[in-house]
Amino acid sequence: MVDDRSGVEILSRIREALEAAASALSPFVPGKVKAEFKSGDDPVTEADRAANRVLREVLLRDGEGWLSEESEDDLERLGKDKVWIVDPLDGTREFVAGIPEWCVSVALVEGGQAVAGGISNPATGEIILGGRGHGVTCNGQPVRPSHKTSLEGARVLASRSEVRRGEWDRFQGGSLVVQPMGSVAYKLALVAAGKADATWTLTPKHEWDVAAGVALVTAAGGGARSLANSPLTFNHRSALLPGLVAGGPHLIEPLCAFLQGLGTGG
Repeated sequence: MVDDRSGVEILSRIREALEAAASALSPFVPGKVKAEFKSGDDPVTEADRAANRVLREVLLRDGEGWLSEESEDDLERLGKDKVWIVDPLDGTREFVAGIPEWCVSVALVEGGQAVAGGISNPATGEIILGGRGHGVTCNGQPVRPSHKTSLEGARVLASRSEVRRGEWDRFQGGSLVVQPMGSVAYKLALVAAGKADATWTLTPKHEWDVAAGVALVTAAGGGARSLANSPLTFNHRSALLPGLVAGGPHLIEPLCAFLQGLGTGG
């Protein structure tokens, strides 16, 4: 976002797209939607596809690139400075199960950096929106990440799938308050809004899973890094990213040190 005017226009476009996608999803009842499987146990529904169509119509302009979980990848995006990276329905498993931990996720990437993003969780009525230089809002009200300085008692949002597989056993029973949750985009947005202190994922994620959340966390003043404590960049040929960690401004460095000390950084 080059200037304030363009930033306001981008955030307005993201909000419009999130609202349009929520409207497209409204005929589908969470918990009563049939899922197909793209590969392995990766579910997709007609709701995902409906939201994807609407997002592309509202967001994309000439000269911009597009990367979506539900679109065939067009590698022309690699030559574009501005690229929309979206997940029309992050947390499809939760959506199918009727668990209100899913969202529509939209990010704008410029020069490899996630500079603006937004998520909409129609099940909870939350729209969390923000961009570099513009801060972050939740339903129109300014929000900030946690200013917690210690891991002691930190509320950490964990991947429900990782918890189920036993990958979070090492974090249980200590000083952390671990809460399993669905959509990683939603978890990151809650960290950006100060509704949780931190989140991390131990397994690789695709760019569309995390770009919007990373944009929100950093726009709010928090930090988001790879598990190896390296910067996160986007619009790569392979959309798969390593695990990541996000937290408030005073917690991100202790988090990275803590996780690296456990050998999670690879």
